[in-house]
Order: sequence, then structure tokens, then C-alpha cells
Amino acid sequence: MSNPDTTDPVEKKYPVPSLFALGLQHVLVMYAGAVAVPLIVGTALHLPKEQIAFLVSADLFACGIVTIIQALGIWKIGIRLPIMMGVSFTAVPSIIATGTNPDLGMPGVIGAVIGSGIFVLLVAPFFGRWVRFFPPVVTGTVMLIIGLSLMRVGVNWAAGGQPMIKAPEGMIPNPAYGAPFGLAVAAIVLLSILLLTRVLKGFLSNLAVLMGIGIGFAIAIAAGKVDFHGVADADWLRVIHPLAFGWPVFEFWSILSLCAVMVVMMIESTGQFLAVGDMAGRKITQRDLTRGLRTDGVGNIIGGLLNTFTYTTYAQNVGLLQITGVLSRFVVAAGGGILILLGVLPKVAFISASIPSYVVGGAAIVMFGMVSATGVKILSKVDFSTNRCNLYIVAVSVGLAMVPVVADNIFDQLPAAAGKFLHSGVLVGTFAAALLNILFNGVPAKEPEEAEDRQGVPAAADLA
Repeated sequence: MSNPDTTDPVEKKYPVPSLFALGLQHVLVMYAGAVAVPLIVGTALHLPKEQIAFLVSADLFACGIVTIIQALGIWKIGIRLPIMMGVSFTAVPSIIATGTNPDLGMPGVIGAVIGSGIFVLLVAPFFGRWVRFFPPVVTGTVMLIIGLSLMRVGVNWAAGGQPMIKAPEGMIPNPAYGAPFGLAVAAIVLLSILLLTRVLKGFLSNLAVLMGIGIGFAIAIAAGKVDFHGVADADWLRVIHPLAFGWPVFEFWSILSLCAVMVVMMIESTGQFLAVGDMAGRKITQRDLTRGLRTDGVGNIIGGLLNTFTYTTYAQNVGLLQITGVLSRFVVAAGGGILILLGVLPKVAFISASIPSYVVGGAAIVMFGMVSATGVKILSKVDFSTNRCNLYIVAVSVGLAMVPVVADNIFDQLPAAAGKFLHSGVLVGTFAAALLNILFNGVPAKEPEEAEDRQGVPAAADLA
């Protein structure tokens, strides 16, 4: 274990108060996304309010466990980088399709989640061998695409939610969407983060996002715009019971559908692992990538057993790393500990969930923008002068990835399988960047494996 004075930013340790503050900042950045998935799924499956609340608590609890595993590592699992793990939006359509099947319901969802986790564990070593196909021109492009694709989510949060909401009579315009008050608060949060980053020095400047969210939340409370409904009725302590919805049901097609989604998520995770490694000045090896992807599989198994869903790297927290420059994995692990605490303290979770979306949206504009900026930073190392073909790789990949972002329904008339693939701008852009790189720059050569990785695990054993 590295000593406290190490110059390695990943291994840097902080006093407990600093760990808590920096970890809480990571939690607040990803919190809205983390609670949104169980709320969306629970509502779509028409679960009772108490079961939806349980899903939220279970999700936070599982988020914390999987984050700690990813950051600190256990045996051959966990990339040991400052990676925050959270429940994935990408899997929501497949989960709802399974859960609304009267023959499957939540037990079918849990079975599919666990089955997909086993699939990821089996294929992770082979995925790790693909790292050579992700040079900086591909990695930078993927990070740029991820940030641009997420920006629509951040903008909608800042505007007060989705422009259309579900009602008994069908989809109707959201009356709160674009409300001047929400837009004003989002703008104040954004400006606060920028001004605090400019004015504050040292450790305090690293908390600019946390303080910006706090300022926006305080304004919303003062204006009477925060709904604390449910806080008084919530228990002080809640135990997360495994398999609360009964024994899982393993149905082949549901598992296969979620496995296909996990391939997308593994590609997204690969780009983000490489980006964080670039920030930290670490070369991500095949063994590192395998350990990180295994955590996705273990996360699904843990999530399934704890009544929740699929887990992956959260891009907004990658953006936070870029803003603060704090790359300690122990900070992220502290965030995981806070998530576990929130999961067993429903009252605290209810209060956190009461932060309006437009408050988080103001911070999300910065976070998601920083994800794209990270991609630009990586691309700055690419040779565009003597190898103009790299320009085509970036231009075409970004252009194709933006098609489903700017035109939601463009692929609706295609076969369902093709539509699912093409509707994921990140997936399309990633494939395009990797294939165009092979077309213009050739197949990357295999790199010789080191005898041992930085954790002291023999390479052959790690791939077993």
C-alpha cells in the first residue's frame, strides 16, 4: 500500500473530514441519475409506493458496495481507479419489457440482471484484449461523444424534467418544463460553480460543485419549491433484504436482451476507464481493463441479489474528476460508503431525493461538458497534422453519434434489432471510431504482456 505522502494522485489519502466532503460531492453529482432509474422502473411496473421507495434504498446501497469494489479492488475484481459506479439508464427499456411481462415481473427482472452479470464475468477477459483497439484518437472521440450525448439529459434536468410526461390520457406536455424559476436556479448553480472555482483556492476549490448545488437547493427551499413529502413517514433505519421480491426467474430471452445491453455498457466503460487512466497518467493494461469490466458483472450479480438493476461507470463523475483534479480512489470509496449509509437511512435518502432536478441540472451542464472536454484533452495528443485521416475518424464518428441525439425517431421504421443498435449514439460512435481507425491506421499491434501487473498478480493468472 502506498504511503500517505505518495505523489501518485490515485493513491493520495486525505483526512476523514476531507474524504467525507469530497466523497459527498461525488454522491450529489450522480445521485439524481442513481435514484431516477428505480423511480422510472417502479412507476412503469406499477409497484406500490413503499416498494418503489425500497428500490431506491436498495439501489443506493448496491451503488455504494460496487463503487467500493471498483475503487479499492478485491482479488482480481476492481480497476483500483477513482471510478464511481451507478445504476445504468441504458438497460431501462429491457428491464421494463421484462418486468411488464405478467409471467415474469420483478423476479424475471432480477433473474435477467443476475444472468447478464454472469455473462459479463465470462467475457470480461476477452474484452480486455480489445484495449489495443482504443488508441487516443478512439478514446478521445468516445469521451467527446459521451459528453455530447449526455448534454441533452443535463439540459432537461435544468429545464425541470422531460418535456413530455405520462398522464392517464397519455403523454402530455410537462407544465414545469422550462419554467423561468427553474431555469434561473440552474443558471445560478452554474454561475456559482464557475465563480467559486475562480475565487476559492486549494481544497475549497475542489468543493465548488457541492457548494453550487447547496446554494441552488437553499434557494429552492426558501422559495417553497421543495417537496419533502414522505420524509416524516420514512423509517429511520431500513435493512436491505436480499431477494425481497422472491426467487429470481431465469428466462432465456430476457437474459439475452440484457446481455446485449451489457455489451454496450462495457464499450462505454472501456472508454471511460481509458480516459481516467489518461487523467491519472496511468497506462490502462489489458489486465486493468479486465478487472474493471469484471466489476460490472459482479455489480449486476450484487444488484440482482439486492433487488436492483445493472451497474456501470458514471460519466458525470469522470467529469468531476477533471474539474477538481482530485483523482484519489479513496475519495470515491468514501462516496461509496456514503451511498451505503443513504441506503440504510431512508429519511436522509428522502431529503437528498428532494433536491429539484433543475438544481442538479445546473451542475450537470458543467459535469457533462467536462466529459466532452476530457475527450478534447485526449484528442490534443493525436497527430492531426501529418495524419489528416485522424480528422475523418473524429468527424465522422461524432457526426454519426449525434444522429439519434438530434433526431429521436429517425430509425423507428427500421427492424427492432437495428433500431436498438442505431438509437445508441455512444455505441454507433464507438464502433465507427474503432473501425475507421483500423481502416485509416491499420490493425494495432499486440503489446507484450508484463510479467506482473501493478498489484503483483501474475498476468496469466489474472486472465484465467
